[in-house]
Amino acid sequence: MVLVKKVDVVDQTGGGIFLTGKSKIAKSEGTVVSAGPGRRNSETGFLRPSSISPSETVVFGKFDGEEITYNDSAHTIIRDDDVLVKFGAGKPMTLENAEVLWDNVLVKVVVVEQEASGGLLISATSKKMSTSSIGNVERVGPGKYAFNGELMEMDIALGDMVKFRDFAAQEVEIDGEEYAVLKMTDLIAKF
Repeated sequence: MVLVKKVDVVDQTGGGIFLTGKSKIAKSEGTVVSAGPGRRNSETGFLRPSSISPSETVVFGKFDGEEITYNDSAHTIIRDDDVLVKFGAGKPMTLENAEVLWDNVLVKVVVVEQEASGGLLISATSKKMSTSSIGNVERVGPGKYAFNGELMEMDIALGDMVKFRDFAAQEVEIDGEEYAVLKMTDLIAKF
């Protein structure tokens, strides 16, 4: 388990508009306060070491974890598997500093313009856009541990184009750009 001190809620837009009530943006990111030693396999006893350290910045899923108040501020307790992207202690949240864990893959999604059968472009406001499921691999995790404690390496590399299952991606924002984090098992093809 990992204890994360959440970043402050965004209550003002970049243009200066103040947000109130449910309009406020609660980000699912923060600084690691404490992390457990890892996860023990109940069948073999192998202890998979934790790859999260205090003072690192992490981004996790919107609905992951349990929110608590600790030292009079908002914190979240999450599983280490819930961490989508981490950034080293004191490092800015940039693509160069981004790391994905375990069997996760960070993908820059290719935006696909939708066209009607007659060749007309359909604007995003007139038809609900479907999420693209093709992208370029930007970061690759080290792999997943087998039951015996052996690290199974990833069969994917930086720069590969991939097709992934629809709606399998967790969206993250890094440097103002949208990315997707996926499990290796959600990748369908690489090319």
